[in-house]
Amino acid sequence: MTTATDDGHGDDGIRKAGPVTKAQPVETAVAPGSWRGVEPALLRLRRLVLLCILLPVTVVAAALPGLLAGPEWALPALVPLGLAVWGRSALGRNWRSWRYAERADDLLVSHGVMWRETTVVPYGRMQLVEVTSGPLERRYGLARLQLHTAAATSDATIPGLVPAEAERLRDRLTELGEARSAGL
Repeated sequence: MTTATDDGHGDDGIRKAGPVTKAQPVETAVAPGSWRGVEPALLRLRRLVLLCILLPVTVVAAALPGLLAGPEWALPALVPLGLAVWGRSALGRNWRSWRYAERADDLLVSHGVMWRETTVVPYGRMQLVEVTSGPLERRYGLARLQLHTAAATSDATIPGLVPAEAERLRDRLTELGEARSAGL
């Protein structure tokens, strides 16, 4: 615990008012229930992509050595098969980690399992809000919202939105961004 002088400032001009406490996590600053997750179709899409990549690798790793050298040489095919099983559960955890919350002055985007990343994008700093949807995303009825700001490191993406929600969010964020930046 540090002591404070009569004016509440230490010798270095920094206010020292008592014991150091842990900062509140960003999640506590958002009202419970205001976080919104992404669509389950995103999980199905990502699992399909994983299967389309690892299934042919598994078949080739089992068939070629098995036919050319004997069945015992097909055992390395268990590696991509194990990766497919592990990847299926890892994709589920990653999908559950994606969420976003609209607050009065900014948008929060949070994701990550081992390394949680929370991006705070102030409405007044947004320069461009775009909705994109690739062929697979369109097939699954999904869209991706991309937020661009002046700083390249503060861009944020929200994948796995229903196109109507992505467009609503784009319009709302654009409107709030124009209103907030008008005062600059």
